[in-house]
Amino acid sequence: MNDIINEILKLKKEKNAVILAHNYQISEVQDIADFVGDSLGLSQQAAKTDAEVIAFCGVHFMAETASIISPNKKVLLPDLEAGCSLAATINADQLREWKEKFPNSVVVSYVNTTAEVKAESDYCVTSSNAVKVVEAIPPDKKILFLPDRFLGQYVSAMTGREMEIWSGACHVHEKIGDVNFDDAHKEHPGADFLIHPECGCSSSCMLKSQVYFDCKDIHIFSTEGMIRHVKESKAEEFVIATETGILHRLKKMKPEAKFYPLSENAVCEYMKKITLENLYESLLYEQYEVKVPEEIAARARLPIERMLAIV
Repeated sequence: MNDIINEILKLKKEKNAVILAHNYQISEVQDIADFVGDSLGLSQQAAKTDAEVIAFCGVHFMAETASIISPNKKVLLPDLEAGCSLAATINADQLREWKEKFPNSVVVSYVNTTAEVKAESDYCVTSSNAVKVVEAIPPDKKILFLPDRFLGQYVSAMTGREMEIWSGACHVHEKIGDVNFDDAHKEHPGADFLIHPECGCSSSCMLKSQVYFDCKDIHIFSTEGMIRHVKESKAEEFVIATETGILHRLKKMKPEAKFYPLSENAVCEYMKKITLENLYESLLYEQYEVKVPEEIAARARLPIERMLAIV
């Protein structure tokens, strides 16, 4: 193990590369990365470096976003089969057809979408800023929100906006399903429950309280919101409802606390495609470059910039 780590670090220096790892990556990949975080934040951090190569340990749409933000850097995805079930629920043709049914609407796309879909959108959002972006859109505008229905339902509830919501979902978050929080509390009394808004179980939390993020001991957060909450919380136990890869980062950050996945089965096989071995080969051969054509990248960059102007 140490041999391949040393070889990766050597190649990183030789190639003037930066290694990015999403929160859901396997622990060995997170440990060797220069930055660990969510998809958009990682792309923004990489853009600030003088690296010529970005090795993105994540899934395909994340590498595309890095290419959009850093068009002059070479973006590598160590395994081209690392896709995303949520991003795959809508393509650009489907979005164009949807837009035709609602002329003059405003398209709000989750960052978990392809570059082509972003290029057809008016705003991009992340799970942490979707509420703020929607609140900034004039109330007389019809909003088409895509692709995650659970995040869309959460944003609609938090803002009071009626939106047309695409019926997509992340297969990992969806299968966490509805949870009886009373039973879960009995199993982990005193624990903080941190729920990603993509989760099917987020609706259970919404029913639990009219003020969702203040629901006693139950909080709806993006992955980076979870990180911040754990840093600041005095709780000693946390139950996490998102992909289990984030537990590694949380345990490293607060080793004295106890962390439990709400579902042991919340594992994304696409995120787990990236290994130290294929990261090494990707850097060695500079293989599996993800490059968004400039015409699409320019159009996709605009909704991202509009989002950043608000948040």
